[in-house]
Amino acid sequence: MSLTRFDLESRRLQQTIIQSGTGVILSEAQLEESLNQTLRQHQPNSDIWLFVYGSLIWNPILNFAEQRIGKIYGWHRRFCLWVPQGRGTPENRGLVLGLDSGGSCRGIAYRIAAVDVSSELPLLWRREMVVGCYIPRWVRVFDGIQQLPAITFVVNRQHRAYTGEISLETTINSIATASGELGSCADYLLQTVNGLMKVGITDQQLLSLSKQVLSRQNQ
Repeated sequence: MSLTRFDLESRRLQQTIIQSGTGVILSEAQLEESLNQTLRQHQPNSDIWLFVYGSLIWNPILNFAEQRIGKIYGWHRRFCLWVPQGRGTPENRGLVLGLDSGGSCRGIAYRIAAVDVSSELPLLWRREMVVGCYIPRWVRVFDGIQQLPAITFVVNRQHRAYTGEISLETTINSIATASGELGSCADYLLQTVNGLMKVGITDQQLLSLSKQVLSRQNQ
């Protein structure tokens, strides 16, 4: 099962988290305030670029007008967030990607047309900011021709879901064994690798990790 637009529009994702008792969600008022604060740095009634690096690559859900391959600096893609549901359980937490500080990251920049900003960004906030484990941040995306100011979501190191430094063995074991109502962590990893490769991005670290996860599953 993949996250759907209906899950966001109906707030089913929030209700699932509440019913599971696995996390504290942000209220609609808090989400709106976070979104408004982020948009204060943006010119009204204009297109917005969004930089994505994980599941938004292969399951964007959002309506966008254009996509470009791009690179950001100062942040790198890493499995650094524990999830007790969705891709895991309280007994066997899964891991999902975040942008942690340092290095660089190649991903996709989506352009959301100005006419769609008011409908698409609130759904994006319900998806990415539901429990507050990310922080919305403006970054510069380099697409080889120009720099695009874009919103992305970096990991909130103060959130209890942040892993801190964990061993490669722990990462492999969690991804290889954890699963929840949205599917397995292994599938999340493979979907991300495949989604990146479809647009011509080869992430050697994720490729190596996927091989080690498959090997662990075959033991």
